[in-house]
Amino acid sequence: MGNNKNILASLLVGLLFGLGLTVSGMVNPEKIIGFLDITGNWDPTLLVVMASALLTTFIGYRLVFKRQKPVLADAFQIPTKTVIDRPLVLGAVLFGVGWGMSGFCPGPGISAAAIGGVMPWAFIGAMALGMWSRGYLRA
Repeated sequence: MGNNKNILASLLVGLLFGLGLTVSGMVNPEKIIGFLDITGNWDPTLLVVMASALLTTFIGYRLVFKRQKPVLADAFQIPTKTVIDRPLVLGAVLFGVGWGMSGFCPGPGISAAAIGGVMPWAFIGAMALGMWSRGYLRA
């Protein structure tokens, strides 16, 4: 029964996240490319979305960590790795290049695919290929 609650909670949070991305226009690659075009017709929309997310996270973490444990888990799962290593830097660079070239990152790419069009599906295919190839290529 607990597993069904986790699946339902994940579905609802994912739908809410996708809705937020869609309403804010982040599923439109032109918005992202406009934000990255600092010398041209700069679009600050992504900056507002990022600032809103940071504020929400800042407040949310303080409220959640006042609890003994999460609502749907036995314990908090806090990352323990703190080293900035080659795989992390390489992954960040690849993510940034892909984001800048396509105007999509994973969340907006999947949300945009739900709306339709070829480009989001091409992005998802490239993302899947990249995730699959990670098992064969070591940084």
